[in-house]
Parts: sequence; C-alpha cells; structure tokens
Amino acid sequence: MLNVVSVLFLGAASVCSSPAVGSSPGSGAEESHLPRLNLSTLVPLWLQRQRLGLRTEGPNFMLEDSTFQIFGGSIHYFRVPKEYWRDRLLKMKACGLNTLTTYVPWNLHEPERGKFDFSGNLDLEAFLQLAAKIGLWVILRPGPYICSEIDLGGLPSWLLQDPDMKLRTTYRGFTKAVDRYFDHLMSRVVPLQYKHGGPIIAVQVENEYGSYNKDRAYMPYIKKALEDRGIIEMLMTSDNKDGLQNGVVEGVLATINLQSQEELKTLNSILLSIQGIQPKMVMEYWTGWFDSWGGSHNILDSSEVFKTVSAIIKSGSSINLYMFHGGTNFGFINGAMHFNDYKADVTSYDYDAVLTEAGDYTAKYTKLRELFGAFSDVPLPPPPELMPKMAYEPMRPSFYISLWDALPFIDEPIKSELPINMENLPINNGNGQAFGYVLYETTIFSSGVLSGLVRDRGQVFLNRVSIGFLDYKTTKITIPLTQGYTMLRILVENRGRANYGNNIDSQRKGLIGNLYLNNNPLKDFRIYSLNMTKQFFQRFDMNKWSAIPKEPTFPAFFLGALSVGIYPSDTFLKLEGWVKGVVLVNDHNLGRYWNIGPQETLYLPGVWLDKGLNKVIIFEETMAGSIVQSTDIPHLGRNQYVH
Repeated sequence: MLNVVSVLFLGAASVCSSPAVGSSPGSGAEESHLPRLNLSTLVPLWLQRQRLGLRTEGPNFMLEDSTFQIFGGSIHYFRVPKEYWRDRLLKMKACGLNTLTTYVPWNLHEPERGKFDFSGNLDLEAFLQLAAKIGLWVILRPGPYICSEIDLGGLPSWLLQDPDMKLRTTYRGFTKAVDRYFDHLMSRVVPLQYKHGGPIIAVQVENEYGSYNKDRAYMPYIKKALEDRGIIEMLMTSDNKDGLQNGVVEGVLATINLQSQEELKTLNSILLSIQGIQPKMVMEYWTGWFDSWGGSHNILDSSEVFKTVSAIIKSGSSINLYMFHGGTNFGFINGAMHFNDYKADVTSYDYDAVLTEAGDYTAKYTKLRELFGAFSDVPLPPPPELMPKMAYEPMRPSFYISLWDALPFIDEPIKSELPINMENLPINNGNGQAFGYVLYETTIFSSGVLSGLVRDRGQVFLNRVSIGFLDYKTTKITIPLTQGYTMLRILVENRGRANYGNNIDSQRKGLIGNLYLNNNPLKDFRIYSLNMTKQFFQRFDMNKWSAIPKEPTFPAFFLGALSVGIYPSDTFLKLEGWVKGVVLVNDHNLGRYWNIGPQETLYLPGVWLDKGLNKVIIFEETMAGSIVQSTDIPHLGRNQYVH
C-alpha cells in the first residue's frame, strides 16, 4: 500500500511531467519539464485545485495562470523513421518552439476493419511521450479526415467498398466506422491529455471541413464523439480562406490556415466577426508546399517566411509552422490533387520546410531560431549535430525476374466474370487492397478499340508485349490484329487517392466498371493483387531469380546488394536510366520513382541499413538502368517559387 508521501510524490510527478508553462521554451537542457516547484507547494497545489489546462481569456491563451503564446511546428511521426523522432523533436525545441502538432492517419492505424496497428513507426503514444520528455506541448489532430497529402486524406480505402458511401458526413456507414476507430484511438489518447498529466493541451475537430461542408450535422457529431470518449482539453477547428465561414462549430475555437501576410488581416477580420474577441491562431502557416509528379519542386523564400512569421507573431497571434519537418511519403501513402487534372504527389514530403526531408537545417531554421529566441527568457538549447550523410558505391543489380515469371509465386489470382476495383477485391480478410498495383488478365480473339475507366494508370499488354497506356486522358487504345486467342493484360497502378476536394467519394482504384473491346464488355478475368508489401516478396521463390539478360522482359523485379561500411548513414538513391517503379531496401518500401520528375532521388535513412550487404529490390515498369547511384545530397528537381 502506498503511504501518504508516496501518493503526494506521484501527484507531484503528474504535475511536473509535461513541458514548461509560458511562451518561453524552457532551459537549455536536452529535456525540460514544468516549472520546478518547492516540495512545500506541492501539497496545496495538488489538494486545492484541479489543473486548468489551455483556455481563453479575452484575446489571450492561458495555461494555468500564465498567458501562453503557442509557437508550434508540425512533424508527422508516420513520415519519419522512429529512430529519428528524438533528433527531429530536439531540433524543434532548439528552434524555440514550445508545441508539437501532428495528424493521426486512420488508414495506417486501421488497415483492416477492427484490426489496429500502433506499433513501430506508428507508435503514437511513444511519439507524444517523447515530445513531453523533450519539453514540448502537443496539439493533436486526430481527424478522422486529415488531408495531409496522404492517400484519401487518411481515410481507410475499405470504406469505399460501400457503393453508397458518403465520406465526411453523418451517413451511417461512415459514422459507424468512425465510432469504432475513435473508441480505440481515444483510449490511447485520453491518458495523455494535460489534465491527466500528459502533454496534449488541445485537440482539433476534423480538418478544414468548411471547404467541404456537405453535412451541417457532421462537425457537431465529431465534437460529441471526441467529448463522449473523454477528450477534455480545448477543441479547435482549422480552415483555409475557402472554408472559414462554414467551418465554425459552437464551443470550438476557430483557427486559420494561410501562407501570405495579405491573407492574415482578412482572415482575422472574419474570425472576429464569427467568434468575437478570442485568441488568434494560425494553425497552419505553410512554410513551403508539396510537389506533384511532372511539376517542379516548390519552394518559398526564407526571407518571406521570416517576414510573414514575424507579422503573425507581432499581431498577437499564435502560430504553427506547417511543416516544421515534412519527412517522406514512404511506401505508397502519398495523396493526390484532382480538380481539372489528376496530379499525384511525389514520394518526398520535403515541403521546403524548416528542416529538410532528411532533417538538415535550412536558412529558414536559422532565421526562425533567431526570431523565436528573442521571445524566450532563457537561452535556447544548442541545435543537435546533423546526421551524417554518405555516398556509397553504386549498386549494380545481379538478379532479375520478370513479372510474368513471378506470377506463379504470387497468391492465386481472383477469378471473376467482370473486373473488380482494387477496394472490392476479396482479399485481406474482406478489406480489399489499399495500395500498389493490380494486374487484370483476360483472353481476346479480335482486334479493335479497347476502352474503359482506368484509375490511375494502366499499362496494356498483348501477351508480354506492351502496346501503350490508359489513364485519365487516354481512355481508348487500339488493339492490333492478332492471330487466334491472345492474352490481354492491364497492369493498373493506384498512384494515390485524392486527399482534398469534393470528389473523395469517387476515389476507387483499378478498373472501374466494365472494360470494353469494340463497345462489347470483356469477361472472365483473372486478377492479381500486387501490393508490394514485405509479405508479398516473401512469397517469391529465390531459386527462380536469374542473371539479368541483355534484353529483359518488363515489367520486372531486379535484385542487388548495397554495400555499407561500419557506420551506416543516410543516403539518397538516384535511379538514372530507370523510368518508373518502386525501390525496397531491407524490406522497407522507400516509395516511387519516375523519370518525369521533379524528384530525382529517394531518401534512404541510415537506420534502415545494416553493416555489410543490404538487400535492394527494384520493381521497374518499362526500362532499367545498369546501376543505382548513391549520393549524399538530395536532388528534388527544378525549383519553382510558390505562388
């Protein structure tokens, strides 16, 4: 049994386990905590009053009895190797920030209905506890929709199995899934709230709903769903200029998203008219922008960032830098934009942020550290040393197997009279396929015009010969005259579901509806799921890999070994001479590459490398280079200033 002293000590520990109150970021030590209290003050503090948490008082935020200006920055744990979380958070603290913000990606945490994953790189609790240990408060943005340039805005693809699904509404099929997810997620989050001794001082209600605004009952439902499950900290909304007027929820503080000083005055004026005198906060000040395949690398000048951040702070507003550190869309998690044209996001989520994709300092970091340091009443902790980068010897693949020869080692194909879209494939315990490729096969015996809806890009083959592509702009292709029965194959890639806009309900991938030859629907399909996961490659028979022929058959898998010295370090892989595909190193999917750019290198974290030989698998769709280069400098493409 605990004695009185033990009980009081535990009570004091819960009070002191979170970052320092006030706008100043704390001491220069690596880890900081709440103000150190004399033991004589602990008993009355613990006995006499409850923790007040973050609240509003006129135009100010208050944390306990002190005014508090939020200096926040966004880092997404799911875009950064877990081994590097501490490094990135220490760099945030050393920049003078006092608050971490992060989204929570539902699609990654519940890949199958009722099956939750909070392990490894998805260990949300470990990430938030580490932030507290380092001395950072947390604003949590749990969705369920998060945008975030992630596939379907973080919503699970299995939701789209319902042909009547209405995402981000009070449609019963959606709310039932949200309720189950929140039941699980909030059981993890609730103990980490400030009033329970944790670092979470505020929670966001959904994300930029005002620009979607399809159901007026939806945001009150999300608010109640959070509160009913034990969320007791301040609630906030977050909207851009397109949705601020429609995004307000009673009893929830509205905040704004922007990039320019010109927007600041206008949006603050709208906020004043909507909610009166309340603390102002820019929940997302966009420090850069994301990139799309076929475009340029978007950048924002560091001087402009400094001026705008200065103006926001001087206006009395709190601020969150989106992004402070972007990270990487490892695997296939990138989203897309689809308004007039479909544009998929690249693998890098460098974002031209305050820290680079690999966690290096930028001119923005130097200028903002000086700015935030001026608001601190103690010296900022020194910035951590940079992670070393290494250029390894080029890797020359040694073995190869064509996709066609690999098919016997993949799970048995699904046989269906008509095509089935990716989400509705009867695999993964009835949850369909979320990411990757799908191969459709059927037999034809005539030439003519092939047509159908392919999402997002389908390479068409007659037997093993490629005859072209179908996508959003090319919806028909001519089948040449052939002799007798011919195998028609279409390799369809999900390049990323749209993460923003009004058409998220229509983001099903693969072949959508019938495939027609001369306006006649084709039938009797064999469908292969090619999701490129670790389990997918474990099915391969290593004895079937062969030496690379002079003229390989594509698509194909290539196998090689990257040689690493005693101290594995970060590097960047450059696939010059290769066209389009995916790279995996030691079973880690680094993401997509494509020679249309802008991105020219893939980030390979050193913590995913071993001393000695490291297994590299490349899936290439159309043409292979002879080597894979390694460089210590990223190449993200031709710069274009954000407008």
